[in-house]
Amino acid sequence: MPDVFYMWPGGRSTAIHTAKLAKDLKPLLEKDGLLNKYSAAAMDTKGQAAGYIAEIPFGITTTHVLYVNTDILKECGLSIPKTYDELKAQVSVLKAKGYETVLMANMDDWVMQSCLFSMVIGRFGGSDWAERIMAGKEDFNAEFVQKSVQFIKTLYDDGVLASSTLATSYGDVVGLFASGKGAYMIDGDWRAGAFMTDQSTGQALISPAKQKSSIELVTFPSIPGEVLSGSNSSTLGVGYGMSASIPEGSAKEEAAWRLIKWLSGVEMQQRRLDTGASFPSLVEGIVFDDSKMEPISIKRAQFYQAAGAVTPVFDSVFPADVQVACNVGLQQLGLGKKTAQQICDDMQKAWKASK
Repeated sequence: MPDVFYMWPGGRSTAIHTAKLAKDLKPLLEKDGLLNKYSAAAMDTKGQAAGYIAEIPFGITTTHVLYVNTDILKECGLSIPKTYDELKAQVSVLKAKGYETVLMANMDDWVMQSCLFSMVIGRFGGSDWAERIMAGKEDFNAEFVQKSVQFIKTLYDDGVLASSTLATSYGDVVGLFASGKGAYMIDGDWRAGAFMTDQSTGQALISPAKQKSSIELVTFPSIPGEVLSGSNSSTLGVGYGMSASIPEGSAKEEAAWRLIKWLSGVEMQQRRLDTGASFPSLVEGIVFDDSKMEPISIKRAQFYQAAGAVTPVFDSVFPADVQVACNVGLQQLGLGKKTAQQICDDMQKAWKASK
């Protein structure tokens, strides 16, 4: 392992956590009096697969946001839907005007799982759905999992998600939304930064004026049969860890720790806030200045304040093979190549094998 490395709290970095390849940073945080400088949520060891502070999260990440172009809705005589039936009813109206309903980058296999399915399975399974599966109380053939996968199929069947999203790349989707090709876009909270002014060019995909007048950030409307209304999928954000092989008290540990402190400190977290990359995990030293923040960044803060119950993100909980079964399965579902039951079977087989 490198001395210092970028890592996730679980999911893609599960192997690092389970093999204890990252050092526990809590003693170093305590030694320098920094533990209480970060939010309690960011320092919650339950959020990291290692069971200790293997990385200092940049913040808390909400993986699902429904970005809304209110200009398109107004043009079509529509408003932000409160229920799925209301959203479904908008499809024909938007299509008649030449608009897609929901834009997504489903050519990249992780997007559906992280930015939509994780929210959906939380709505049907409750906040402890992943915990129940991991404890062996339920499995991926449980009714709530099947309902969740089937709902994704329903989105395609109803035209809320067009099959063209399966050919839309992650690099292209923001341009499609910014140019008004669809009324909505589903992505993570971090994607707000893609629309802000680029500090190197002075250009923005969506101008600050239009961000203020025409863009809203909301959660997906209520879904028929859900058990946890208004919930959303969230996880600890990424951060930097230190190799467990570095000797305690050594000069190398001191150098690595100095770098991690800076990468996780006020200067870098303020920059991430100002550029829309992430909201800070630090509770001291960060300046929230509305006069310096672009409207979409302010609306992102308001989105967090209005957030409902928190549910797990699939790829922050389950290992890589289970993620692959889910990611690829959801693409095959959209292509009509697999049924919801087959995908649940594939996830269960991968989960059983991983254990």
